[in-house]
Parts: sequence; structure tokens; C-alpha cells
Amino acid sequence: MELSPVKNTLRIALVGDYNPDVIAHQAIPLAIDDAAAVLDLTADYDWLATPELTSPEDLVGYDAIWLVPASPYKNAQAAFIASRYARENSVPFLGTCGGFQHALIEYARNVLGWHDAAHAETDAEGRMVIAPLSCSLVEVTNAIELRANTLIAKAYGREEIVEGYHCNYGVSEDFAQELEKGDLRVTGWDEQGDIRAVELVTHPFFVATLFQHERAALDGRPAPLVQAMLRAAQG
Repeated sequence: MELSPVKNTLRIALVGDYNPDVIAHQAIPLAIDDAAAVLDLTADYDWLATPELTSPEDLVGYDAIWLVPASPYKNAQAAFIASRYARENSVPFLGTCGGFQHALIEYARNVLGWHDAAHAETDAEGRMVIAPLSCSLVEVTNAIELRANTLIAKAYGREEIVEGYHCNYGVSEDFAQELEKGDLRVTGWDEQGDIRAVELVTHPFFVATLFQHERAALDGRPAPLVQAMLRAAQG
């Protein structure tokens, strides 16, 4: 059996509406460049504005997809297209903050049968997958416990981490109970037991976090999940 060659140049799709004032958007290129340097490869990235992403075909040829923070997106459908395309085609996927939230909604709709799955920030009707947090996590840093022997725990090399957030919405209680029924498993919790990370166990690399781990790059620190995504994209 012939092994596929390892890729030394990667194409990364950054799905989201770029805003230079968003701290996470400032951090993402730095995190990618740092991870690429550590892995001795070239990572080229394209910001795909959500109004311009209208079909799965727009994502063909990318080695990894990152559904980035700063929602609500101008075109939420683009976020669902990106998540579904990565999920169904085994493309390495990272979702952070708004990306985490929309990946969960896409999974609820297309895998768990919650056809009316909704986001409380933008939807007035439907079953809320994403609901307001009891306490805001805007510019808050907290400890997160990771499930052992998971992609995220292996990336960090430990089972407790400290990361920062910039969000007001998280997983609803009703949907939290549904998650254990499928292949998208909870792999990170905060100190109160609330869901902060998930990954798809049937996928080579599909990880989503409510926290914005990419911000580490702004302090000159590595972002382990970005390294892990690029490593998965190498093949």
C-alpha cells in the first residue's frame, strides 16, 4: 500500500468576517505562522467572508477549515456550510467561540435531527442549542478540565488548562443532555461543569472550543490546537 505524501504547503480557509479590531482576528495569523514554523511547513490562509461563501464547492482544495470568532456572522449559512463540509469530508476543522457555537447547531440540525436548532443571539424561535450564559465570559480567563486521551488533551499534553473567552453565549442545558447520544463528544468543561470544548470522535481532527486559545500567540506563546490542526492537515 502506497502512503500519501506529507504536505509541506497547506491551504487554510478562515471562515468569518474579518475585523482588524477583533482581538482573536489579530491573533489568528500569528498563531498559524508560529505553528507552521514549529512544524517546518508553509501555511497559506485565506479569509473567506461569509457573504461570499455560498456553496461547499467554495471550500474545495483547502487542507483545513477554521470557523473563526466574531459572530453573529453576516451570513450564518456560510458557517453551517463550512462546518458540514469539514465534518462530512474529513477535512481538519477548528471552531472557536462563534465557530464552536455554529458547529454545534449544524451538528444538531443535520445529525441529531434538531431541524429547528437555533441560536438565542439571532433566532426568536426554535430549540435553542446556544443560549445566554448565566455569567458573561467577555474578557474572562478560567480553568478548563480536559477529557483524557482526546485530541485536545493530547495537543496540550495535560488535562487542565487556563484559557480566555470573549462571549455571552454557550451550550443550552437541553442540548448538553443530547450531546452524549452522538459522536460529537464533550471533551472540555469549566470548573462549574459547563461545556467548553467538543470533538468528533469519528473524524481525524474536528475540534471546537468556546474559549479563544489562539490569543496565546499575542503573548508569544504557542497555540497547541493550531499546531494540532496543521499537523492533521499535513496528512
